[in-house]
Amino acid sequence: MNQEISTLIALQETDTKLAELDRETETLRQELAGREQAVRDKEVLADQCREKAAELEQSRHAVKAAAEEAAERIREGQIKMMQVQTSREHQALLKEIEEAKKQIKDTDDQLLQLMEEAEAEEARATELDNLCKGEQKLLADEAGRVEKAVREIDSRRGEVLKLRSQFAEALPPARLKRYEMLLQKRKGLAVVRIIDGVCQGCFMTAPPQQYNEVRKGDHICFCPACQRILYYMPDDADDSASSQPADQAEEEA
Repeated sequence: MNQEISTLIALQETDTKLAELDRETETLRQELAGREQAVRDKEVLADQCREKAAELEQSRHAVKAAAEEAAERIREGQIKMMQVQTSREHQALLKEIEEAKKQIKDTDDQLLQLMEEAEAEEARATELDNLCKGEQKLLADEAGRVEKAVREIDSRRGEVLKLRSQFAEALPPARLKRYEMLLQKRKGLAVVRIIDGVCQGCFMTAPPQQYNEVRKGDHICFCPACQRILYYMPDDADDSASSQPADQAEEEA
């Protein structure tokens, strides 16, 4: 394998490592952002509970006012009953008073239900507030841990970048440009191994003659399907077989 191919392989390894480090950083930040969003969601839900409790309280006041109006109608009806002269008027007033009494009874049930619902919403809001306070403290600790981890990753990334610069400078500018174009176009994978004639980037089979050229490693070869740079790396079994003396190989055959 010539030096240029070896350099391209090393360059691809550093770029793969950089991508892994970037993903590691992104994963940490996304996890932290998810926890932050979870706290914000609880805060929003707590506010919604308080708003619901306020609406229920307004409804309770409205129902209470209606009950007071019904009680006033009863009082007025009872006064009028002492003044009416006909049975028809008396029956009409009785009916009005009974309807008002029924309304008061119904409103008592409504008032109790509204009060219980409002208290439940307030209790839920308080519970969420307490959860948020606890989670915010844990979140502050987690944010510190994530930032520390990210700094460590950045430090490792800086070392890898130094290596990458060395490998990149060792390549001819035109080759480096072609490599970086492939790296971007092929989602971070510009240099791939070929195994049994199959490109490990697109998994298409290369022509036998080209596969033999890649195995020789004398010059740069490209996959005819995806245009990635191909290289051949023998397996351990191939290495041990190729290192056997010829007479030993014949005996085993």
